[in-house]
Amino acid sequence: MAVMTYAEAAVLAVAHEMEADANVVVLGEDVGRGGIFGQYKGLQARFGTDRVVDTPISEAAILGAGVGMALAGLRPVVEMRVVDFALCAMDEIANQAAKNRFMFGGQGRVPMVVRMPIGIWDASAAQHSQSLESWFAHLPGVVVVCPATPQDNYSLLRAALASGDPVVYMEHKTLWGVSGEVDPASTAKLGEARLVRPGRDVTIVSWSKQVQACEQACDELAAHGIAAELVAAGFGAEIAATVAETVGCKVRRLGAPRIPVGYASVLEAQSRVTAPDIAAAARGLLA
Repeated sequence: MAVMTYAEAAVLAVAHEMEADANVVVLGEDVGRGGIFGQYKGLQARFGTDRVVDTPISEAAILGAGVGMALAGLRPVVEMRVVDFALCAMDEIANQAAKNRFMFGGQGRVPMVVRMPIGIWDASAAQHSQSLESWFAHLPGVVVVCPATPQDNYSLLRAALASGDPVVYMEHKTLWGVSGEVDPASTAKLGEARLVRPGRDVTIVSWSKQVQACEQACDELAAHGIAAELVAAGFGAEIAATVAETVGCKVRRLGAPRIPVGYASVLEAQSRVTAPDIAAAARGLLA
């Protein structure tokens, strides 16, 4: 086990896959200098400019090239810098990568990982702070991954590269500097939830950075004698509907308000779901 940051874990995962398979390549803006968050640090110096490729500023061109590379037998890692910019390449994602395997009966595969950092980035306002994982979760043909810890980022990134399908890989922008233990021998399975902590009274389901807020909420609930189970996975509305239909339990959905993220700190704060918000919602269910 080694202690490393979320960003360092990503670098290690990509490096391992590039060492193991010469078909793994990286392309995107600023990847040569390590990426804007350090998530490719040292990779171009190690593997060369033919495998870590700096591109022009055109998301459609970058993703289109990635789709073509994947169809030709490569395994590209495509960098979008932030998820907001990926909207300039939605045709390549939704109409090309996502549909290829289905439309051609499996003759074509798009083993591509598209990294789209998500989440509120302090003072970055509405066009740099979105979390659009639910959009992509409703897109047939792509896999959506939202790692919450450095270990997640290492294991899930390697699993994403090995999956053989297009993966929308969403790392939260404020997790890059978070440190934690990483076991390089630990593997992850796409589509399988992680039980963060057990509990008997209420179950909280979340993903990405919000797992941290949920852990804090679980501690707050424990102080009031409530044992909360925390599962890192899923998308709220679908989980709530499935649970309610299956077992008939009470459900309380809690998400960010339907507003753009503001620039001013007081407006930005309105877009956050805090640990006290989560704990209050859980207590309301048990009242």
